[in-house]
Amino acid sequence: MSAGSAQPLRLTVIGTGYLGATHAICMAVLGFEVLGIDVSQEKVDRLNAGEVPFFEPGLPEQLAKALDSGRLRFSTDYAEAGAFGDLHFLCVGTPQKPGSDAADMTYVDSAVTSLAPYLDRRALVVGKSTVPVGTAARLTALLQRLAPAGEQVELAWNPEFLREGYAVEDTLRPDRLVFGTSSAWAEEQLRTAFAPVIEGGTPVVVTDLPTAELVKVAANSFLATKISYINAMAEVCEATGADVHDLAAALAYDDRIGGRFLKPGLGFGGGCLPKDIRAFAHRAEELGVGQAVAFLHEVDAINRRRRARTVDLVRELAGGSLEGVRVAALGAAFKPNSDDIRDAPALDVSVSLRRAGAIVRVYDPQAMDNARRSYPELDYADSTMEAAQDADVVVLLTEWNEFREIEPDALAAVTAGRGIVDGRHALDPATWRAAGWTYRALGRP
Repeated sequence: MSAGSAQPLRLTVIGTGYLGATHAICMAVLGFEVLGIDVSQEKVDRLNAGEVPFFEPGLPEQLAKALDSGRLRFSTDYAEAGAFGDLHFLCVGTPQKPGSDAADMTYVDSAVTSLAPYLDRRALVVGKSTVPVGTAARLTALLQRLAPAGEQVELAWNPEFLREGYAVEDTLRPDRLVFGTSSAWAEEQLRTAFAPVIEGGTPVVVTDLPTAELVKVAANSFLATKISYINAMAEVCEATGADVHDLAAALAYDDRIGGRFLKPGLGFGGGCLPKDIRAFAHRAEELGVGQAVAFLHEVDAINRRRRARTVDLVRELAGGSLEGVRVAALGAAFKPNSDDIRDAPALDVSVSLRRAGAIVRVYDPQAMDNARRSYPELDYADSTMEAAQDADVVVLLTEWNEFREIEPDALAAVTAGRGIVDGRHALDPATWRAAGWTYRALGRP
C-alpha cells in the first residue's frame, strides 16, 4: 500500500519495448493496476489488442491474462500517466550513440521531460533502463525542476536483469532485486511494488543511486569478459591444435570459475552486452578512471574477431575463395528463443560472406521478418532444408534446438557439398564426421 493511504499503488511503465512491455504485463499479472505509455500509437494499439510486438516465449499468454483481468491498458497520453500513477517506471531504450561508444540518452531524457509536467502530487519515478553512472542525479534535478510537485517527486533506480527468451521468469522470479534510493519512503514504495516477488524469496539489495546504476553494466561487463576469455583461449587452441571445447569443460569443474557463460564460439551480440560494455568504458574515461576498465576494449575486440574467424573457416572449407560459393546460413537472431537481431553475430557473418563473393541464403525460426527489414541484400529461405538446397557449405550461427537436431544424412541429401562450420559448438563433431561431413568449429582441431 502507498504511504498514508489504503489504496493499492498504481503503476505506469514508460516505454513499451522489450523491457517495458514485459514489465507492464508481469506487474499486472502480479495484481497491480498498470498503465503502459509509449509514443507509438501503433505499438499501443497492438498491445491493447493482445499482440506482443516481438517474440518472447510465454509473454503473449501473460498479456492475455493481464488484459482479461482489467488491470492493464496502454496509452500515448502522458497527462493520463501523471494522473494515474504512484510509481512511474522508466523503461525506454539507451542504444549506442551513432558515431560514439556512449549511450544515447535521448529517449530517457524525453520520457522524463514528457512526464514531469504532469506530476502534481507525491510520486516516485523509478529508472530501469541501463544508463551511465551519474544519470540519476542529473534526472532528479531535472524532474524536481519541471514537476509541479517539485521535491515531492523522488527518483529511484531499479536495474533490470532480463534474459531474452526467459524474460517472464526473470521478471516474476528474479535472482535479485536492486533498489537504489535516497530516502526510506522510496524504499518503502519499491518494497510495496515488488511485495509479491519479495514474498517469493527474492533477495533485495538496497543501495545508493550510483551503485544501483553500476550493477547492470558491471554484471554485463563480467559476463562479456568471461565469454571473451574462453574465445581468447580458442585463438590459442587454433594455433596449437588444442580443443577449446574440452578446455572449457575442464575449467568448468573449478567452482571458482564455473561453466556458465564459458561457452566458446561466435561470441556475444544483442541489444545489451556489446553496447553496455562500450558505454561503460566511455563513461569511465569521462570520469577519469578509463584505465580501470581499459580491458573492456580488448573484450570487445576478441568478440569481434570471432566473427571474422568464422568467415575464414567457411572460406577454408570452400577451398580458399568465397567467390560464387553457395552458403546456407542457419540463424539470424543474436541468440535462440528470440527474434532480436541487434548486433547479431549471425547476420554480421552472413553480410561479410556476401561481401566476399558468397551466395548466402539465411534461415531463422523467428527472426526472419526483422532480418529481411534490416538486411534486404541477403537472400532468405523458409526452412532449414530450403536454405541448404545446393549449398556448398553450411554454417550454423544461432544455436536453435531445431538446428541442433538436424540429421546429417538428411541435410546431405539436399546440399551440394558436405562442409559444415559450427559457429556455436552446438553439434556433435563425431556424429557429423561419421556421416561424411567435414566439420569445423572455432578453437577445435
